[in-house]
Amino acid sequence: MTQRIEDYALIGDLQTAALVGKDGSIDWLCLPRFDSSACFAALLGDENNGHWRIAPKDATVCTRRSYLTDSLILETVWQTRTGTVRVLDFMPQRDEAPDVVRIVEGVSGVVEMAGVLRLRFDHGSIVPWVRRLDGHRVAVAGPDSVWLRSEPEVKTWGQQYSTCSSFTVRPGEKVAFVLTWHPSHRPRPPLVDPYEALEHTLEDWKAWAAQCVYEGPYREAVLRSLITLKALTYAPTGGIVAAPTTSLPEELGGVRNWDYRYCWLRDSTLTLGALLSAGYLEEASAWRDWLLRAVAGDPADLQIMYGLAGERRLPETELPWLRGYAGSRPVRIGNAAVHQLQLDVYGEVMDSLYLARQAGMTAQPYAWNLQLSLLNFLESAWRRPDEGLWEVRGPRRHFVHSKVMAWVAADRAVRTLEEHPKLRGDSTRWRAMRDEIHREVCEKGYDADRNTFTQSYGSRELDAATLLIPRVGFLPPDDPRVVGTVDAVRRELSHDGFIRRYSTEGVAVDGLPGDEGTFLACSFWLADALRMTGRPKEARELFERLLALRNDVGLLAEEYDPSSRRQLGNFPQAFSHVGLVGTALALAREEAGGAG
Repeated sequence: MTQRIEDYALIGDLQTAALVGKDGSIDWLCLPRFDSSACFAALLGDENNGHWRIAPKDATVCTRRSYLTDSLILETVWQTRTGTVRVLDFMPQRDEAPDVVRIVEGVSGVVEMAGVLRLRFDHGSIVPWVRRLDGHRVAVAGPDSVWLRSEPEVKTWGQQYSTCSSFTVRPGEKVAFVLTWHPSHRPRPPLVDPYEALEHTLEDWKAWAAQCVYEGPYREAVLRSLITLKALTYAPTGGIVAAPTTSLPEELGGVRNWDYRYCWLRDSTLTLGALLSAGYLEEASAWRDWLLRAVAGDPADLQIMYGLAGERRLPETELPWLRGYAGSRPVRIGNAAVHQLQLDVYGEVMDSLYLARQAGMTAQPYAWNLQLSLLNFLESAWRRPDEGLWEVRGPRRHFVHSKVMAWVAADRAVRTLEEHPKLRGDSTRWRAMRDEIHREVCEKGYDADRNTFTQSYGSRELDAATLLIPRVGFLPPDDPRVVGTVDAVRRELSHDGFIRRYSTEGVAVDGLPGDEGTFLACSFWLADALRMTGRPKEARELFERLLALRNDVGLLAEEYDPSSRRQLGNFPQAFSHVGLVGTALALAREEAGGAG
């Protein structure tokens, strides 16, 4: 039976991540990076596509689970008819090779445990050669090699191209398993002591969490979201992936299945804001520096997303041997949206760097020259139609949000020059550009009959992205056009109080068949917009409903289906958790009588 998306928990080492189900099975893991091929791909296929389960012999679902305090160490407790056992799953921050550590500990009684390890390299398509060597199991296929060992050693045997184990634990007894990956042409890396690794990993996470300066309402949810964002960070470069998964569907059985294991520029402003507000200047600086490296070059070649180290080629292909989560096909790796024109990213880059400068982050000497180059390109390019922030695969349009973010680019340039007059630049020129964009959007992107901004010029469709108009400063929150837009989006794009990105009826807008769930980030945007337009009680009620959608360990996917009451889309989703942090902090400021 396919587990629900929210039945999974996340573990990771700041370079890749794994999903662990309530049944004790790791069903997704890419090694050695987030965007590498998966060696466990049961999430998108079945057990024969790779997984690793450790659980009591007669149990199917755990009793309860949680993270050890302020960490990414997952504790799963199983209460059986013969006793209780707990399993700790984690990935220590690596020195050389990635490790997955699983520690089984007896709590009471006597519990018989069983383990099944099926390694399948290249996204579940390649069965490796497995042999015993130096008391360990080693699996090799092409460039990949994985070692499995246990302490103390337990009985293992090969069965149906898998490695099985059986052992018994009593109170206080522990059995640790360590799975280590390394390139097959290199010697085995040094062995990791699983118990020392547990101690160090817990210390690392506690020290990191202690840097959080936020002490207001909903702190537990905020900190868990910040830990999740940290877990989605690729430590060597500072890039943050949108999610650690690919092809988890926006509609069960549908085709809206995309690879999110890359870094989107549009996430930059919100991510920077969340990190800075919580006191994580080091992470914000690393993300800012990744951003500068990624966008360096010809401004006409600016992409909407990049690889973990700033790679530009992310070719999209399909994996026909995987049946897809809940039959949702095709399964895709890579993302063809990388080739789209999305003009909003210019505004997001400018806003990110403006925010970084405001926060007192040390300015990079070349950053302002790069920003001027982006503006020079955008000065004429903003008039072009594009695919918009939702990466529609239909015809290009003059999307209102894209134009608003072009306005943001010019506005932040003007503000920067006003605040730092020694910088070179023509503020009169950028002010004129800003004013021209503003006039055009208010003229062509606003439906006076319905008192709302629309998705694109001349259309009647609505777009949840217009909720951001007051937040970016395009119009003040008390402007009747803003209030009208908030009310229209709430009325026409709401499903049980949560917000869809846009209407998916027909294929006129995004060029795709089928439907999708409500978009969690957009629902947080609505809460923000309600607060800004003088309805803080309604904003808080919506926010608390959104908090209730988190799974048992505090994680959110990209979307939610109110009809089936299931999370949808890639998981966990950075955009959703950034939205949670931003709204929580804004509500706290509102409660304290502050602005923003």
